[in-house]
Amino acid sequence: MRAAPPHIAYTDGIVEILDQTRLPAEMIVVKLRSVQRVIDAIRGLKVRGAPAIGIVGAYGMCIAARAAGGVARNADDFFKVLDDAGRAIASARPTAVNLSWAIEKMKRHGRELSATGQGVMQLVAALEDMARSIHADDVATCRAIGDAGASLLPSGAVVYTHCNTGTLATGGYGTALGVVRSAWQAGFLKHVFVGETRPMLQGARLTAWELARDGIPFTLVTDSMAASLMRRGEISAVVVGADRIARNGDVANKIGTYGLALSASAHELPFYVAAPNSSIDAAIASGSEIIIEERDGLEVLECAGVRIAPAEAQAANPAFDVTPAALISAIITETGVLRPPFEAAIVAAVAGGGAANAIA
Repeated sequence: MRAAPPHIAYTDGIVEILDQTRLPAEMIVVKLRSVQRVIDAIRGLKVRGAPAIGIVGAYGMCIAARAAGGVARNADDFFKVLDDAGRAIASARPTAVNLSWAIEKMKRHGRELSATGQGVMQLVAALEDMARSIHADDVATCRAIGDAGASLLPSGAVVYTHCNTGTLATGGYGTALGVVRSAWQAGFLKHVFVGETRPMLQGARLTAWELARDGIPFTLVTDSMAASLMRRGEISAVVVGADRIARNGDVANKIGTYGLALSASAHELPFYVAAPNSSIDAAIASGSEIIIEERDGLEVLECAGVRIAPAEAQAANPAFDVTPAALISAIITETGVLRPPFEAAIVAAVAGGGAANAIA
C-alpha cells in the first residue's frame, strides 16, 4: 500500500493539502499559494473537517501576512490586510466554529506582539509559528480525545460512526475516529460500522479509506441501515464528531447526525460526541443560533458528476443538522468527558480555556 503524503503541510507561504475530493481513487497534493485558493479549497471540500479547516485557515492567514508584509507601510496597513483576509476565509464555511476560532487566535496573537513593538516581518514569522502550533496542538488534542473516549467503550465494542472524523478531518489521528483508533489499540474494539454519509459520501470515500489503511475491521453501510442495525443489537455505541457545540450542549454536525441520535435513544444506546474544546461556542446559548450551511443542490442531484435525478428535480442540501443535548450521552474533549447537564460542564471547560468564545 502506497504511503499517503501529509494531508496538510505549510512551507514558505505555500499550503499543501491532500485533495479529499479525489480520494480514494487518487492521492493528489494541491498547492495553495493565495488566500483565494485557500478559500476555494475549503469551500470546495478539497480540505474538510472542522479542525482541519481551522488549521488550513490559520495557514491561509500566514499567506495573507506574507503578502501584507511586502506592502504594508505600518502596523495599521498590515492588520487591515489580515482582517480582510480573515473575514473572507471565515466565510468559506460558516458552521464549523474551528475556522473562525483559528483565525481570531492568529489575529489576536499578531496584535499582542505588535503592541510590544515588533516589526512587520517579525510579526509574519511569529504568525507562522502560531499556525504551526495550532496544527501540532490539534494532533495532541486528538490523541487525548481518542484515549478519553476509548475508556467509555465496553470490551468487544462495535461502534457506528458517521462522516469522516479521522486524520483527514483534523491535524492528525482524529476525533470520533481517534476514539476508534485508541479503542482498537487498547483491545476494546471489535468492529466499526461506517455510514456512507450522503450526499458527498465522506464515510464511504474517506473513513473507509482510513480504516482500511489502519487494518481496523469495518463494514460500510448505507445511512438508512443504521436503525435496523441497532434494532438487531449489532451496535454498542455511536461516536460522531462536531462542527460547533452550543453552551447548552446542542451539537451541529454533518447532516444525518440528528437521525442517528434519535435512533440511538430509541434503542437505549450511548451516543457520544468527540470534539476539541475549540469546537465549543459558549457565546451561543443553544443550537437554534447556529448558522447551517446550505450547499449547492447539485451535490444531491448528482453522484460523481453523473445526474441521478430527473432534469426537473430540485434539491435541498443543508450540510449540517443540530442534535439536541438531551440525546447526547457525553461530549468527549481533550480535557475530559463532559456529561449532562452540559451547560455547567461547558462553563467549566470554557473557564479552563480553549473554547472558541467566552460566555456572552
